[in-house]
Formats: sequence, structure tokens, C-alpha cells
Amino acid sequence: MATPDFVLDLRRRIGHDLLWLPGVTAVVVRPDPFEQVLLVRRADNGAWTPVTGIIDPGEEPAVAGAREVLEEASVVAVAERLTRVKALAPMTYPNGDRSQYLDLTFRFRYVSGEAAPGDDESTDAGWFAPDAMPSMSDEMHARIASALDPGAAASFVG
Repeated sequence: MATPDFVLDLRRRIGHDLLWLPGVTAVVVRPDPFEQVLLVRRADNGAWTPVTGIIDPGEEPAVAGAREVLEEASVVAVAERLTRVKALAPMTYPNGDRSQYLDLTFRFRYVSGEAAPGDDESTDAGWFAPDAMPSMSDEMHARIASALDPGAAASFVG
């Protein structure tokens, strides 16, 4: 996955030490002809997920989500609401870098575009009915479920 320049700059200073980063998950929903969710197949591990990414310094989280959706899936979408906030477990990348993310999951409304990989971070993109999604992690299912829940309040996972 492409690493933002600001993270590369930080890594030059702190090496592999744990880095706390804000992340965004964009669950894009298209209602026609029936409710469908946009998923991308990640280039790094082949997993199907909603669009995810790192929020740049000073960037609004919903704007970051819309940017990531356009970059990774060639789709224009608008944030409707924050649906979930969760501190993820620390992770170690193959190169030894350690990171921990605060994930902000948003429900996005589809506006336009054909789902297709927009950059080298995704190898495929497509629309899936909630009951016909490809296999994915429980964590990704939880993010999608939070966005599909008709309730208006975000859940704060503890």
C-alpha cells in the first residue's frame, strides 16, 4: 500500500517505533437497483474490504474518506454520517514498522463513477449486496454493519 509522505518523514526520525495514526473507512452505499456496498480488493494482501486509508495532517476525516474512495475505486461519494470509532490493535508491518490506528468509519452515499481500481492500492473494485459479500475479516464486517445500521448515532467501541 502507498505510504503517505508525512509517514515516511516520521519514519526517518523514529524508525520502527509505534506510530499512532488516524485512519478512515468509507463504506459507500448505492441504493439502486437495491442496496449495495462498494468493496475493493487490496493489492497488498488480496483481501476484500471497504475503502480505507490514512488521514493526512490537517485533513478533515470525511474529506479523507471521499479522497480515498476516488483514488482507490474511481467513485465519487459523499459522507452521510460517522458510524463507528475504534482504536485498533497495534500492528507490525513486514518491514518492522509498528503502527496503531484510530479508525473512523463513515457511511458514504454513492454519487457517480464506475467501480474500478483507481491506483495501485487496489486490484479490483465492485458493488456487493450485503448478503452476498466476499469473505472478509470480522473487523471489516463490523465496520460495514455499523454503516448499514439505520440508527443515527455512532458507536464508540471500547
